[in-house]
Amino acid sequence: MSQNEFIYKQHEENIEWSNKLDFYKDEIKILQNRLEEVAAKNNHKDVLALVEQFQNQLIIHRNTIDEIQHKVTISENELEEEINKNPVATDRRKVAYHQAEKDEIQIFEKVFNELREEFNRFVSKWM
Repeated sequence: MSQNEFIYKQHEENIEWSNKLDFYKDEIKILQNRLEEVAAKNNHKDVLALVEQFQNQLIIHRNTIDEIQHKVTISENELEEEINKNPVATDRRKVAYHQAEKDEIQIFEKVFNELREEFNRFVSKWM
């Protein structure tokens, strides 16, 4: 059975997710800068290999953010289209809940937090 949600609630959730994704993009920039500091201070082959692994992970996470952001934008456009089709009583109308996007955001946050913890351990060891 598919779950429904008020349009305005789904819109609020889209805005929240978009803000979270912007935050994670900014955080990736900060992590990238710290990684460059580690690389500049350590030229040991093993450290540089780990730096490269973290760089790759940050690129993957940045791409994932872009993909999720695209889905959130599509969801927001669909809400706008629904409102434009019938602008009456939009505060009481419901649409199909976007559970897949919610699950994807939650999984991303969990994986990103794990990466951040691993990254911080690495930086504390080599800075």
